[in-house]
Parts: sequence; C-alpha cells; structure tokens
Amino acid sequence: MVSRSYSNLLELASGESPSFERMSRRIPRIMTVAGIMSDLDDDRSESVCSDPSSSVQRERIIIVANQLPIRAQRKSDGKGWIFSWDENSLLLQLRDGLGDDEIEVIYVGCLKEEIHVNEQDEVSHILLETFKCVPTFLPPDLFSRYYHGFCKQQLWPLFHYMLPLSPDLGGRFNRSLWQAYVSVNKIFADRIMEVINPEDDFVWVHDYHLMVLPTFLRKRFNRVKLGFFLHSPFPSSEIYKTLPIREELLRALLNSDLIGFHTFDYARHFLSCCSRMLGLTYESKRGYIGLEYYGRTVSIKILPVGIHMGQLQSVLSLTETEAKVAELIKKFRDQGKIMLLGVDDMDIFKGISLKLLAMEQLLVQHPEWQGKVVLVQIANPARGRGRDVKEVQAETYSTVERINQTFGRPGYDPVVLIDEPLKFYERIAYYVVAECCLVTAVRDGMNLIPYEYIISRQGNEKLDKVLGLEPSSLKKSMLVVSEFIGCSPSLSGAIRVNPWNIDSVADAMDCALEMADQEKQLRHEKHYRYVSTHDVGYWARSFLQDLERTCREHVRRRCWGIGFGLSFRVVALDPNFKKLSMEHIVSAYKRTTTRAILLDYDGTLMPQGSIDKSPNSKTIDILNSLCRDKNNMVLLVSARSRSKLAEWFHPCEKLGLAAEHGYFLRLRRDVEWETCIPVADCSWKQIAEPVMKLYTETTDGSTIEDKETALVWCYEDADPDFGSCQAKELLDHLESVLTNEPVTVKSGQNLVEVKPQGVSKGVVAKRLLFTMQERGMSPDFVLCIGDDRSDEDMFEVISSSMTGPTIAPSAEVFACTVGKKPSKAKYYLDDTVEIVRLMQGLASVAEQMVTV
Repeated sequence: MVSRSYSNLLELASGESPSFERMSRRIPRIMTVAGIMSDLDDDRSESVCSDPSSSVQRERIIIVANQLPIRAQRKSDGKGWIFSWDENSLLLQLRDGLGDDEIEVIYVGCLKEEIHVNEQDEVSHILLETFKCVPTFLPPDLFSRYYHGFCKQQLWPLFHYMLPLSPDLGGRFNRSLWQAYVSVNKIFADRIMEVINPEDDFVWVHDYHLMVLPTFLRKRFNRVKLGFFLHSPFPSSEIYKTLPIREELLRALLNSDLIGFHTFDYARHFLSCCSRMLGLTYESKRGYIGLEYYGRTVSIKILPVGIHMGQLQSVLSLTETEAKVAELIKKFRDQGKIMLLGVDDMDIFKGISLKLLAMEQLLVQHPEWQGKVVLVQIANPARGRGRDVKEVQAETYSTVERINQTFGRPGYDPVVLIDEPLKFYERIAYYVVAECCLVTAVRDGMNLIPYEYIISRQGNEKLDKVLGLEPSSLKKSMLVVSEFIGCSPSLSGAIRVNPWNIDSVADAMDCALEMADQEKQLRHEKHYRYVSTHDVGYWARSFLQDLERTCREHVRRRCWGIGFGLSFRVVALDPNFKKLSMEHIVSAYKRTTTRAILLDYDGTLMPQGSIDKSPNSKTIDILNSLCRDKNNMVLLVSARSRSKLAEWFHPCEKLGLAAEHGYFLRLRRDVEWETCIPVADCSWKQIAEPVMKLYTETTDGSTIEDKETALVWCYEDADPDFGSCQAKELLDHLESVLTNEPVTVKSGQNLVEVKPQGVSKGVVAKRLLFTMQERGMSPDFVLCIGDDRSDEDMFEVISSSMTGPTIAPSAEVFACTVGKKPSKAKYYLDDTVEIVRLMQGLASVAEQMVTV
C-alpha cells in the first residue's frame, strides 16, 4: 500500500511521481500484543492501538536503517531461505542494550540479498513472525542508483570532506540519483506506515541513507515521535553548502524531534549550516541544545556510540579465541616480535597507505626496531565500489610489497596484510595479542575499533593463562588514533596524531613502543573505565530518554503542516494561539466605542528586508483614517529616534509616537515630547562607545547607531557565525564595564543594545492605558501588533491589564504577533502584507463610522 499523500513530495525531486505500488509489498499491520494481526486497508485515518484486553503493554520503538540486522542464506535445495541474526550489527546490539523485557523493538530496512518478487510475501511473513523485522524490497536498479550512486558516490564523499572538483574526485551531483534517493526514502516511509502506531510508538532513524525520511513521516503524522542519529561526520558549512540539495536535507532533518551526533564538532557544523542557510539560531538550556523551528523545539544530542560489552566478553570466552591467541603468541611473541595492529575498511578515508608509510618511516628512523616490530594490517572489504577502491587496493599492495622487500629478511616481514574476511573471534584474538592499535583514518564518523581493542586487552582469567599473566597483574594497552575520527575526544589517554603527518605518526608509534609499562597501565585503566560504562546500552537508553523528553510537548501543541515538497514542515503552537481574522476584528471594532491601537513599525508595518524604511503613502493614509475617529488612540511604538519618527510621520497630525522603545512619547504632533521615565544621564556612553567601536573595527559588516538615550551595535550584514560570536563577547564586555551604570544591556535580532534601565515598550503601553483612563475613556477595544522580542513586553502588559482598571471589563483585546512562533500574544498574522491588509480593513471601517 502506498499513501497518496506523498505525491507532491516526490514532484520536487523528479517532476513526476513514479509508481511505487510495484516496489512496495503489502504486509500486515503489527499489533503491540504478540500474535494479533490485522490487515491494513487504505483508510488514511486508521491508527493502531493495543488490544484493550491486554494487561501488559510495553513501549515500542521502530528502528529504521538501510540494512536489517539479518543474515540470509539460500537453502541447500535452492528453495527458500534460512535467516539468522547478524550479531555484529549495531542495531541488534542496540536492542540488547535497551532490554527485551522493557521495550519491544521492530526493525525496518533492506536485506543484503536480493529477494525475487515471487518470494517477497513469504519472506516478509517469516521475518515479521520470527524476527519482528519489516523488509523493504527495492528493485535492483533503484537500489544501485540509491545506494551505490547517491549515498556512496555523492553524500558519503562529501560528508568525509571530499569535494567533486573533478569527475575523479567523488561523484558530481546527479539529479536522477537524487530522485532515486528520495524514492527509496518514500518506500521506507510506506513500510513504516504499515506498522506504526503513531500515538504511542517511537521511531529511530539511522544514518545518511535516510535523511529525507523524517519529512515523509512528519507529513503523514504531525506528532510522530521521531529521532535521527547520524553515524557519519557532518562536514563544515563551507563543504556542506556546495551540495545543490543542501536546504532540502537540512529541512528534512529538522522534521525530527531529536538529532544525534557522535561529537560536538559534527553537531556544531550542523548548527552552523542551519544558521547560515536557514537563518536559525540555537540555544542551550540546562545542558540541552535546542533549535526553535516553527514552534517546535528540535533537540540536538551529542553522544558517541559504544560497544556491546556482553557480546565481546562472550567471544573472549570462546575456546576458539583462546586457541587463536595461543597461535598468534607462538607466531609473534615467542619469535621475539612485537605486534602493532591496524583494522580498517579498504576505502580512501581509512588512511591505510599513510599508516604503511609511517611504518616505513619508523623502520628508517629507528633501525633498532627492524626485525622486532610487525604491523599486522587487517583490511576489511570496502562497503562501496568504484575506481577509488581499486586505487586504494593497488597502492596498499604495492606499498606493503616495497616495505617487505626493503626491510624484510628470512622469517621476518615487517608488514602482514590480511585482506580476506576474518571471523569475529579471530579479529578479537589479534586485539588480545597486539601491543598497540593504530587507527589513523583521515576522516571517520565514530570507529569502534579502539573500544573493541581496549576491552579485548582487559581479557579474562583464561586468556591471562594463555598469555602467561598473573591473575593480579594490571592490564595495559596503547592506542594511536587520528584526530579526525569520532572516538578521538573520548580517548584522552591515546596518542592523537594528524594522519597526514607521516613523521608524527612514526614518532607516535615509537613513543607507544617505548612507553613505560606503568604509564600504559594507567592509560588502559582510564580507557577501560570509560568504554565499559559507556556501552551501546548506555548510548541507546540515553538517546531514547532524550527523545521521550523532547516529545512530551506534542500533546499540548496544536500542529499543522505547511509548505510543499521537501520544504514541508510542521508548525506547533499553543492551542490558544490562532490567526487573527479580518471578520472577527472588524466585528469587534464596530461593536466598541473607545479604542487603543498600538503598532510596532519595523517588521510590522514595514518589511524587515526593505532598504527604504520610510513609510509609503498607503501607510500614512491608513494611520490618518484611524486617527480621525476621536474615540481612537493610535500609538506607533518604535526603537527608532524621535527625530526620524517625527520626520517620517509629520503628515499624521493626531498619531501618537513612542521613540527609542518608549523612552520618548508624544500623543499628538502639536504637543511636546515627554519621557516615560526620569531623564537619563548618558555619561555612560563615554564608556560604552569605545568598546563598541573596537568590536566594529574587528567585525566586518557591523555598525553603531547612536541614539539620544541608547547605543546599538548592529551586525545584520556581518558573517552570521562570527557576528553572533562577537555579539556574545560584546554583551559580556559591556555588562562588565557598565556594572555600576543605570543602564540595561540586551541582545536582540542581529544587535546588542545599551539603554537606560526601566525603558521598554511595556512601559509605554502602561502609560497609554493609564492616560486614557485618566481622561475617562478606558478602552473597550485594544489592538497591539508587533514582530520581535521587544514587543513581547507590550503583549504582556496588554494581557495582564485585562483584569485591571485601565481596560473596560468586557473589552475586546487583540495582542497579535507577526509569524507563527511562540509568543505571549494570543493571535498571529503571517507577514507585513497581512498586517497592512488588516489595517486597511480597519481604516475603511473607521472612515465609514466617522462619516455616518
């Protein structure tokens, strides 16, 4: 079954909607009660719930990844399949870490083997019944364009900092491959929809293969509880912004509730991209990083994945492992050889050739190690395919051959290359025997090889006997790791290296060999303590706890979708927050007799992006029409100077003006300006201005606006990241030097402002209402419109005054903000165009009422 609600999403990618009915096989819906199934029909509103008679209901999580944690093998007679768990899959280890008794886990993903279309229904049934897996079947051509094409030739190189400067360096962007990627993500969404209970289930999507999947799920279920974890690096904004579909991917990820990264660097790059390309800012509250995105808070999680301690310890206890360890000891240690170990995939980013060159350099610079040190390099098959893999293989083989010919002797090869697949216990045995593990990838997402090595070196009693160690002896290990892999920040006892600096890597290898045993023991103990407590279960539980915390607000919010294609997003707002309708406010205007109208200017009556900020004739006419009614009190409240406002609004004789956030006030053109607070001493400017000038000189694109009572540092035209960073520094600097001055230092949208204490738009709103009350005209209609943080003070005053004496008890009150966003206002309008249209409507009604 394919949901028809997604056709418009695919139009963005391809311009035409492929027929996915051929690709997506129909399966039954899964119930939360084991053994109960129901057929899926085409009713869009249908959702799944537990059998009410069930007394036990576990939380359920749907884990979605490109590949299922399943091994498939043809039966010997060629009829049917034999399926088993893939014990090495992180997704399976994740389930074990969560605990089978507490959470029910369902997997959605592809099988490694191609299943003929005639067998797909039977395979789906077996996997669902036996393994709680929902297979996603893809036609071979589509899978090739999606996985080997877009994922491995375009996304994967770019996320590892390889730009396609020529056709040989990573794949150039190909629109048809992008269409295939979107199509596959859509098929995954269809499979999830067949098993999800959207009100209760959590969905956890893994890695860059499914980055647009959150958009498909969010469009179908606005309140879906959705987490995404990226297991690869996320590149800096300078690299990422070269991607033609950069905004589509960012917006798709932001349709998640929680986005996870292995390191702060990866998260920082993602946040920088959101800032530079989407204009979004983030903030940290009580240790949690969050992005406000159309009223939803998208949380950012930074936590490196761990290993499965139980699985490793069970493999260490195998007799096969003991036998292999004994064999390796006989082959290396008993022959007076010290083993250095490298375990890497055979791809361009793992730095195998650089490691080999460093080994060569070690033997040149330190001839005393010749005949003693052996580098065993285990090269796992590459996951991708292409000319780059063949080039890496050829370079690796030739380098190994050269080193062995140069430094080898009978019975001694300095480099042992193992390029055939090893069983897991065999790899563990190499870890146990190796004195040092070298992980020198030039770029890698996480890389758990160092973690596996540390646990293996801890060993157990049986292995201690094989190794000839006393039961009470302290264990030791040494790590040389690249600065550019995700696990590097977690391993503070490792020797960190720049893999491109071959001399440095060679020196690190020598340092690891020469280091005193006591130092090795201390480093091992520190690493073992961290790795054993931060295992895959800790990682999974921590992620799900944060996902649950992030999704708690779902039921309290009113949600609806906006946007087309991959620009779709959900707006989540307070249930009482609604759009201000023309009919409603016009009706209230006509029913009432005394009215207070407070209007912000920039961003409300005038679009923020306009270069010419002066009001046009239409705006002047609207304001004059409203002011002609003697029962109306219209006040324009702005941050601008009183001279500028007086100049711009000179044609409006009866219009009230509040300048510099309400410090200066006049209720008509023919009266003098007055101040809302006692006259301020501005001698503090002599302290603040030199500080602002310093930051202006060092921040290209920033300016200073000197008002009568305030100073504003604006960085609207500066680099957003640098400007924001400088603004935070300036804010701290100004607060420090102005501690004893009667001023407030505040940050706003692209600005830092210093103004007298007690000045706010809320103060001027209070003043207006109080003045009207003194004149015996307490308003029974109040309209207040603004667009930014400074206007929230007005909204708060208006709302709180509804219970006080300054507003009539049955007054119609409209506090309205510009745009759908969290606000103290109860109403919103989308943009300045709608604001002006609303004011035109009121002006027209005002003209009619005056002439009657």
